Amino acid sequence: MQKTNFREQFTNVADACALAQSIVDTVREPVIVLDKGLRVIAASRSFYDAFEVSPEETQGKLLYALGDGQWDIPKLRLLLEKIIPEHGVMEDYEVEHEFPHLGTRIMRLNARQVFYKEGADTTILLGIEDVTVRRKLEHEKDDLLRQKDILLEEIQHRIANSLQIIAGIILMKANTVSSEETRPLLRDIHDRVISIAAVQQQLHASGAIGPIEVVSYLTRLSDALATSMIGDARPVTLKVTGDAGTLSSRQAESIGLITTELVMNCLKHAFPKADTNGQIMITYETDGTDWKLSVADNGIGKQDGVFAQPKTGLGTGIVKALAQDLNAKVETVSGIGGTTISVVHTTFSKAGSRAA
Repeated sequence: MQKTNFREQFTNVADACALAQSIVDTVREPVIVLDKGLRVIAASRSFYDAFEVSPEETQGKLLYALGDGQWDIPKLRLLLEKIIPEHGVMEDYEVEHEFPHLGTRIMRLNARQVFYKEGADTTILLGIEDVTVRRKLEHEKDDLLRQKDILLEEIQHRIANSLQIIAGIILMKANTVSSEETRPLLRDIHDRVISIAAVQQQLHASGAIGPIEVVSYLTRLSDALATSMIGDARPVTLKVTGDAGTLSSRQAESIGLITTELVMNCLKHAFPKADTNGQIMITYETDGTDWKLSVADNGIGKQDGVFAQPKTGLGTGIVKALAQDLNAKVETVSGIGGTTISVVHTTFSKAGSRAA
């Protein structure tokens, strides 16, 4: 079967013009065809509808004279008289203009020169996309996001203040309670409330909406823990090291709570004497999408497998529950040189792991 190309099918000029006008009318965005003198040869039906003009008021008229000069726009002149002649094409050139009876319109212009082999004068195709509503919605969205950020910051500020007040009440009660059995429990609760406040504060400082850079976050968190839980009274230092990597704010919050519990565990059990020089090393390693968090101390050591026992303390239960939620497992290695507790995500298998 013989194929007929476009040129062979439309040898009749009238037919070709009819096809061209039909194509122009089919385009959803307004389109104008201009001659080299910038007079309107044709326009799409969508142009007439969008700008409330008729073909009689448009065709054969100078573009800048349309609608009593409403198209005499400086940026449009620049586009048609300088940019198009120099480059032959222009894409996504944005113009904002006040139109009588229509109000302010933001238009995205696309223009292209058309050259003909037979030597006919060039024409310019000008496409007009009205993005006024889109820009308005974008501005409204930006305003809502700013309002949300302000509200979130206010909520986080109030939560932090509330946690501090609760921690203060618990500590006051711990100092006045007569029961020797109740006092350490209240102090444990106080420390955990302080730790939650520290995690929230550092998450907020890291930008709690987007991905959290883990090592930077843990470094700030360890500084806060050192100030609130160690201070100048004990010669114990906290150090953070690790690989670059990010987690979601929810994952980072769990990592922060796990780290805080493990640091509290080290302070409570690894250095029984208050004057013992000690170091707690927090290490975060990555292997693709997998990660490993380790908290190691150089204290007195403890029995292997403590975190694997079914009956354990509150802190151990918290760590195991958070690890399970992160699809991770808890591993404990203990010896004369101290104890390392690691929370290992899925199939982490990095060679030469620092905390192994």
